[in-house]
Amino acid sequence: MAILLIALLSIAVWYAALQEFLKPERKQSNRKIMTLTSTGTLPVVLTISFFQDLAIF
Repeated sequence: MAILLIALLSIAVWYAALQEFLKPERKQSNRKIMTLTSTGTLPVVLTISFFQDLAIF
């Protein structure tokens, strides 16, 4: 269940970042782009740490 929530969060954040990137350059907000990309990397780190904590092998 936790992975599903992380995945949905990641999709939402990267969708918002993509929408900002698709705007014309003069209307893009650099601060917003930096915030969204920084926030978008957090779910990746959480997912990696979650899978490393699983004792599969």
